[in-house]
Amino acid sequence: MVLNKIDSIRESVELQTNVNHDAVLRKSTFSEDNEMLSRTGKKPVLKRNFGFMSILGFSCLILSTWQGAFVLLGVGLEKYSATQSVGDSYTAPTAGGQYHWVSLLAPKSNQKVLSYITGWLTVAGWQANVASSAYVSGTLIQGFIEVLYPDYSPMLWHATLLLYGALALSIFTTTVVGTALPRIESTLLVIYTLGFFGVLVPLVYLGPHGSASEVFTTFNNGGGWSSQGLSFFVGISGNAFAFLGADSMSEEIRNAATVVPRSIVWSIVLNGIVGLSMFIAILFCIGDLDAAVNSDFIYPFIEVLLQATRSVAGTAVIIAILIIVDLGLVIGVVAASSRMLWSFARDRGVPGWRQISKLDSRTSIPVIAIVCTTILSILIGLISIGSPVAFNDVISLTVSGLYASYFVACILLLWRRCTGSIKSSLELLPSDERLRNVNLPGSAGNLVWGPWRVPEPFGTVLNAFACMYLAIVFFFSFWPPATPVTPNTMNYSSLVMGFAAIMSGLYYVLVAHKTYTGPVVDMNFS
Repeated sequence: MVLNKIDSIRESVELQTNVNHDAVLRKSTFSEDNEMLSRTGKKPVLKRNFGFMSILGFSCLILSTWQGAFVLLGVGLEKYSATQSVGDSYTAPTAGGQYHWVSLLAPKSNQKVLSYITGWLTVAGWQANVASSAYVSGTLIQGFIEVLYPDYSPMLWHATLLLYGALALSIFTTTVVGTALPRIESTLLVIYTLGFFGVLVPLVYLGPHGSASEVFTTFNNGGGWSSQGLSFFVGISGNAFAFLGADSMSEEIRNAATVVPRSIVWSIVLNGIVGLSMFIAILFCIGDLDAAVNSDFIYPFIEVLLQATRSVAGTAVIIAILIIVDLGLVIGVVAASSRMLWSFARDRGVPGWRQISKLDSRTSIPVIAIVCTTILSILIGLISIGSPVAFNDVISLTVSGLYASYFVACILLLWRRCTGSIKSSLELLPSDERLRNVNLPGSAGNLVWGPWRVPEPFGTVLNAFACMYLAIVFFFSFWPPATPVTPNTMNYSSLVMGFAAIMSGLYYVLVAHKTYTGPVVDMNFS
């Protein structure tokens, strides 16, 4: 009897010890996160609800590579890049992303202007991405209806209304049930993975099989360009959507300095594997390519699926899986875009920053930023009713804006690497006063590497490759898709980019030069 009581007490003590140990570990992780965020000059105000698996799901859904293989069929995709430079520069785990990095890496005399320009490029790119992703959801639903009801005639305003439906689901998920978003993203990761096999297996098993020589040695220059090489570079911008990570969610991630770069790299690896597998499967099972390209369906891949499955019901199920994945993508893009807008508003870089930078007192969710993001997408969606060409040109800011912002950050990081301006934390003693002021915005030289770093010389090589890749994609993102060029096929992205630059420039001259000084330092280090 006494022995049983002793064993019971021992088990109770051990259980309590384990619970206390786990609580200490969690508290330690949060303390480290808050300390690293404080080093960037920011107060911790968002709740850190995301772990590795939930943010991995978030990143994978934003990339959605295997699903994009269907949606962007015919655009010309090769989904690989130099994402390593993004993770390698992760010394500042804040929601500001690129513009915060630029403020850290730029010369002190230029950091204010360069970070402001980068901030506007990033915000504009993410806002355009919301409208673009929601529009894809709407048109996928139209394709689903086309398969089930052959007499259905897709209308432009139908797609716009469906776009609004996707936005409504996203704003509900990110606000009303926003605290459950990490669990939702983890669940969507499971759906994304199972959906890949649910689409790949019937496609390969039921579809026609082409020869390896046809798949790997046949090149199509559908744009009528003067050479196959030029055609390749014009089409390469189609893969740009594959490298949009979750850096703007950093202040809501536990152990962000390590988890974020790992999740970015792992999401690229996983999406690279499933994306390449799906691309190869589609190319082998594409059947009659001319029939797919010239079909009346809203997407060419629908004809490919009908040829492969020879079943309306089977094709409808596959499209339904693609719709679910894309709606998950929209939810993630709305969350990421709103955090970027909130962060830039916190640093006083946008009109109405006082209101947009506010957080919900109960959930610490940037509800006003989410609402503003949704309203902007609603207004952009109206353009698609009058002119799909103009709508496509507006959402092209997703590529040109974001890739320009990444280029500025990467070229500055390369400059810092080559000049040896970033120190290892091991070079500074714990008692060194410089440790208290490292990686602050505008520090212009007082920089220390974070816990994630690619060893030299590989880091510099990858960094240089990233700059070249980003410059090529940015340059060709302004080219028309085919020749000869007509008013309907002209790429007006340069015009949209110029308009955004003029508007942000005017705001800077009139207002922001007084309110925006770079990322605001909230912490007192005196």
